[in-house]
Amino acid sequence: MSFNVEIIVKLMTALFFGMLIGIDRQLKHKPLGLKTSTVICVASCLVTIVSIQSFQLYASPVYNAMDPMRLAAQIISGVGFLGAGVILRRNNDVISGLTSAAMIWAASGLGIAVGAGFYYEAFITVILLILAVNFLPTLIKSIGPPTLRERDVSVKIVMEPNYKMTELIQIIETKGHGLTKTEKSDITIRNIKIKDTENGKQQIDLRLSAPEKQYTTEIYYLIKKIDDVITVDVEHL
Repeated sequence: MSFNVEIIVKLMTALFFGMLIGIDRQLKHKPLGLKTSTVICVASCLVTIVSIQSFQLYASPVYNAMDPMRLAAQIISGVGFLGAGVILRRNNDVISGLTSAAMIWAASGLGIAVGAGFYYEAFITVILLILAVNFLPTLIKSIGPPTLRERDVSVKIVMEPNYKMTELIQIIETKGHGLTKTEKSDITIRNIKIKDTENGKQQIDLRLSAPEKQYTTEIYYLIKKIDDVITVDVEHL
């Protein structure tokens, strides 16, 4: 019984540490978020437990130097290429598919655990991974700082060549609902890219942070009604 409790403590500790890393990354709007870090941390803990216990179970005086996890290590490396195949980089430099890649890697760890006979450890890990991906982020967002409840929005704006780009940015940051320039809204501009198009117009690429409850259409119509704006392309990341 004490052995099983020790395994649960190890896996839960890995979940907690992975959660801390994920919160830190998500607060900084980095690609490695809460889900990805918890999946990787818990699965790594599982593989380490399996590696240690496998040596204790399968080593013998004849084959004292054998390494039963040598093949498993190759499996982990090989599956890493499969995970890389689901990671995509979009045109707006946004990376997606990290959680899927981590889940692929974690699935390989679960398969190794079951193959080595560690059914209990694999079962606990599956439960923790499901909680980490589906329920834990919602819980953390509900009790954590407001930054965790924001989502990124990519906006591409084509406008007539003029000197009103600064005014446009100010309107976006104040939502354009009659607020003064000193009153900030919940929308935060995190990245700005400005370039000239071939037809002489100006294109502004913005990366915004907006509350999750705010509809993407609200941002679209807010920008669309600004003077000298020709086209607006809004994408929820």
